[in-house]
Amino acid sequence: MFKNKNEGKNNLCGEKIRALRMASPSKLSQRALADKMQLIGVDVDKNAIQRIECGKRFVTDIELRAFAEIFGVSMDELI
Repeated sequence: MFKNKNEGKNNLCGEKIRALRMASPSKLSQRALADKMQLIGVDVDKNAIQRIECGKRFVTDIELRAFAEIFGVSMDELI
């Protein structure tokens, strides 16, 4: 069985995504971020954003690319 050795976190980018969301000029809400993801064609809802930010959900490469596009950063910066 897989044992997660990242302090119980399922992703490395959740904290950075939250920081970028809060640092945006309008302090983008989780719902607004989910809406932006939907417009790009990535099916993520507000609850998924919440779970990503607190490290309880894995992030796919497609989602990571969409987050990078929305925040105007590279995927490497999110990791």
